[in-house]
Amino acid sequence: MIQHYENMMIITPILSDDQAKKTAKEYENYIIQKKGKIVYQEHWGLKKLSYPIKKKQSGCYHLFEFLFHSHLISDLELKLRQDERILRFITVKLNQYGIEYAERRRNKLKNKL
Repeated sequence: MIQHYENMMIITPILSDDQAKKTAKEYENYIIQKKGKIVYQEHWGLKKLSYPIKKKQSGCYHLFEFLFHSHLISDLELKLRQDERILRFITVKLNQYGIEYAERRRNKLKNKL
């Protein structure tokens, strides 16, 4: 069953911005390869962390919003856990209110540009 998900990952600051974007692109390709669909993504860049993670004070944030088969989420999360470039991640299944909020947020960002 295809569900709507949102994933926020924090990529290690050791990588350059281009390398961080390339890492995110690998996960985008993985989702597409597994018959998922990217709805929206946003690269926030380098941000200071609230607390150190693996002795790092900052991280490169990347947000994905995507449609994916629910039985494949565990495979995606396993891949993220095994990747040393990923400091932290969280994947959330969006309900109807989460989807509406994400759409409003996207539209608000579009209007700012």
